[in-house]
Amino acid sequence: MVEEGAKSLPMELSEKRGVENNGFVQNEAFDDKETETSSQEETPKTCNIDVGTAAAEELALKPYAGMPKEVLLKFSSQARYRVTREILFWLIIVAAIVLVCATITIIALSPKCLDWWQASPIYQIYPRSFKDSDMDGNGDLKGIQEKLDHITYLNIKTIWITSFYKSPLKDLGYGAEDFYDIDPMFGSMSDFENLLAAVHDRGLKVIMDLIPNHTSDKHQWFQLSRNRTGKYTDYYIWQDCGEAAASVTPPNNWVSVFGNSSWQFDDVRKQCYFHQFGKEQPDLNFRNLAVQQEIRDIIKFWLNKGVDGFSFSAVKFLLEATHLRDEPQVNKSQNSDTITAYSQLYHDYTTTQVGMHDIIRSFRQTMNQFSREPGRYRFMGSDGDEKEDIEATMMYYGTTFIEEADFPFNYNLINMKNLSGNSIFEAVNLWMKNMPTGKWPNWAVGSPNAARISSRIGKEYINVINMLLLTLPGTPVTYYGEEIGMENTASENVSEECINSHPVLVTFPEKSPMQWDGKFNAGFTEGNSSWLPVNSDYQSVNVEIQMAWSNSTLNLYRDLTSLRNNELPIHRGWMCYIWNDSDVFVYVRELDGLDRVFMMVLNFGQESTIDLQAIVPSLPSEAIIRLSTNFSNAGKAVNTKLIKTEMGEGLILEYKTTKPVHTMQAFQGKCFVAEKACYSSAFNLLYMNC
Repeated sequence: MVEEGAKSLPMELSEKRGVENNGFVQNEAFDDKETETSSQEETPKTCNIDVGTAAAEELALKPYAGMPKEVLLKFSSQARYRVTREILFWLIIVAAIVLVCATITIIALSPKCLDWWQASPIYQIYPRSFKDSDMDGNGDLKGIQEKLDHITYLNIKTIWITSFYKSPLKDLGYGAEDFYDIDPMFGSMSDFENLLAAVHDRGLKVIMDLIPNHTSDKHQWFQLSRNRTGKYTDYYIWQDCGEAAASVTPPNNWVSVFGNSSWQFDDVRKQCYFHQFGKEQPDLNFRNLAVQQEIRDIIKFWLNKGVDGFSFSAVKFLLEATHLRDEPQVNKSQNSDTITAYSQLYHDYTTTQVGMHDIIRSFRQTMNQFSREPGRYRFMGSDGDEKEDIEATMMYYGTTFIEEADFPFNYNLINMKNLSGNSIFEAVNLWMKNMPTGKWPNWAVGSPNAARISSRIGKEYINVINMLLLTLPGTPVTYYGEEIGMENTASENVSEECINSHPVLVTFPEKSPMQWDGKFNAGFTEGNSSWLPVNSDYQSVNVEIQMAWSNSTLNLYRDLTSLRNNELPIHRGWMCYIWNDSDVFVYVRELDGLDRVFMMVLNFGQESTIDLQAIVPSLPSEAIIRLSTNFSNAGKAVNTKLIKTEMGEGLILEYKTTKPVHTMQAFQGKCFVAEKACYSSAFNLLYMNC
């Protein structure tokens, strides 16, 4: 019975009762019946009844799978569905905002990642002495490619190959005859491209030398210049010379690095040309803008080949004073006619002239054009070579706003006059206290132009020097062979024939062939002879034997590079000086937020005992020897009140503390950090604002 006053709803009921709407589910009985009567038209009988509102709602459709848009819209407007939908929508929006903000915060707080030239030691190769692949006695590019496994074994990712341009090999190849070609002694351009591909396939980088100051006198530019041909007329520095009694009088008293006048008369042009080095290496005229562009084009050529960086050498000689005045004498009472040595003059007019840094910066700008691709930053190093003027050397870093070299190479540890804990401290401190804020240090203990470590300071110090090199902040540079403790070749080992044909070689005994194994010629060449004699100690000092010997110089070097690569405090942390005296140099490496500290106790003198707790009161009473030059000591615990070291011994101590040295008032002014970072143990990441 229908309530009075209620609205009625006309409803049409089919005789086919019991058929339920199940969305997309087909009713088989219904289908069969329809099939049987498909040929007859059946009109269902209907009747109209009145149903109340409540009953109508009961009979209304509920949401079902596959419902059409019209039905969906009917339900979507209901409160229970609309509110749920809006809550989910705003939760997603809030989560997205939080995620974006967190990402921005992490990026903003994260320190700059170390670039490849900061993260890895650099391994310097003199190619003629590294490995000979064609049995002619001279090392070559294919030889370097053959020995790339050695580089990876050392945990090194950057190699620096010294000059291999086509050259008459005067001054051992530093005067190029063609900057766009490889000297046939080292191989072909194809060999270089293959080497570069092999290096990059291993994830390594290649730096090459560029000496822009001068060329060989065989260079095409010089031949055109001496004949006054077109734009090349002023590519070099030419001046009229005085002539009297069949002798030539130079324009001034300037002396070359190798001695005697830096002016050489040319019979073709009938003028003198200027050379800071040998007479076969005329200086380019960098006041000529066309010359500067030539060098930039050379840079582009090699960067297009895929080279990862350059070391620019002899850059302080790029410009000379145009007034040509005599340079002042060191000994004013000396007869000016007797001046023949470079050291007898102050070189105020032939080095570091105004405008020289502008030229170097233009090289940097050219290289930056190739650094835009992610992961392909092109490194630029320079050879400041300012032994007496540290401030002049630091200018090669550039400024905060004007880029120059990523760093000038640091030879302080090579130029020390004597070895002691104090002298090591002074060499390190000289660089660190003068280095501009935010710049990156570097250290070298060997080079093609200096005696090897073992010969310079003694074999007993090779391991401790390598420990110093690989635990100081910054980029270490290792000259080939120093990882096994090679020595200079004694002059008595050089044959008379070699001396007569290459007299300059006797003065470079640090370029002797790399000692790979105990076989004939130390595995350097399978030929009958090598361009320089192999050192007589090659059967006991070589890569093969030291790889098999766990206590070797080679494996200590490898352990040190592994420690440097894997431990954040050594990789990029603070360095604080703790103590130095005539025997030992002690310093720590630590990182904000990390309670693990490494302390280096390095002996460069005689046997020594030191109480470290008296110097650092917060130091734990006990520390663990992480690495030692005396391999049997590794892993032992030592009393920090009584640290004993033998002559040439080095210890890397590891301990935990909540009071890092760099936060202590007593050590303010004794701590340095280049790329500051702090560690969060909660999130296992680095951040900047400690």
